[in-house]
Amino acid sequence: MAEFANPFQGNVDRKLTKEELIQAVRLDISGELEAIYLYDAHVQATDNEIAKKIIADIRDEEKAHVGELMALLRILDPEEADHFASGEAEVKELLEELENEKKESPSKKDDSGATVGSLIK
Repeated sequence: MAEFANPFQGNVDRKLTKEELIQAVRLDISGELEAIYLYDAHVQATDNEIAKKIIADIRDEEKAHVGELMALLRILDPEEADHFASGEAEVKELLEELENEKKESPSKKDDSGATVGSLIK
């Protein structure tokens, strides 16, 4: 959580190395993801339409921040960017496999009339 009591909490006595900056950006991403989770929980926990609208908008801004930080991480660490691209390609391949399976095997309709309830004796 935030540590506002110490006005010097965010001060650093030196510049970050490239590796430290990459780690800091990853930490920033996790902070944004946590904020999204919390704001979304607040939206779900209220019926106040004004609060829902404003908090949902703030939540969505955090999502944009994740995108900005991910773009920065890809620039700072091209090797990590390659891993991201590899993972994205793997998901696309799996989706294509699923589509092909759907095309190859037409849906089989079970006409036996059996249901979970009908199997209990």
